[in-house]
Amino acid sequence: MNNTIKSSLLILTLAASASAFADNQRVYEVTVTNLTKGIAFTPFLGATHKKGMQLFRLGHAASDNVANVAEGGDISGLKDELDNTYSVASTAASAGLLTHGQSVTFTIDGQARFNHLSLISMLLPTNDTMVSLRGKKLPKQKGQVVHYRMHAYDAGTEVNSELCSDIPGPQCGGNPFSVPAASDEGYVYPSPGIHGEADLSRFDYGWQAAVAKVKIKRIN
Repeated sequence: MNNTIKSSLLILTLAASASAFADNQRVYEVTVTNLTKGIAFTPFLGATHKKGMQLFRLGHAASDNVANVAEGGDISGLKDELDNTYSVASTAASAGLLTHGQSVTFTIDGQARFNHLSLISMLLPTNDTMVSLRGKKLPKQKGQVVHYRMHAYDAGTEVNSELCSDIPGPQCGGNPFSVPAASDEGYVYPSPGIHGEADLSRFDYGWQAAVAKVKIKRIN
């Protein structure tokens, strides 16, 4: 085989590889809207991943990194964990608090085999309640849009005192983290909402059903 033919074959192989790589890489635009009357969300952490990966499981204990999100809105540890997980393609985060009635948009990368998205954030003011999108399918085609509703979950890592001294954020300014105690539920479950028995008013901060909605668009 002469050098001209070899060079031509190499160019064709590289072109095919580049085309396959480009087809495998995807970019999504994620828009989250706060549906509550008075709750604020801490920055959202998103991850594109394979089917079956979950940030937490209902009825099971939350990991330490998920507990840090639920109790104090700290996504740094969970982001590092996900960035080193083989079933995760990419992570991205929004910035700042998302107040009631407002929306935030950010982009996240993905790949063809990593076709699910999970999101997580803390609800303020609560002791250890989080909002999450739990492994939902991403749109397949460029320009395609999908919509989902997100619900609130109690991490079960802190007693729901509803005392401002136990709750961080602008409404309360209390301590974000607690030492594990026997009074903690010990497992993740759907949040029953604000009880209104201490410093938090059910009228001001209560919610029913979904607390957020998300629009996901494949843009590349």
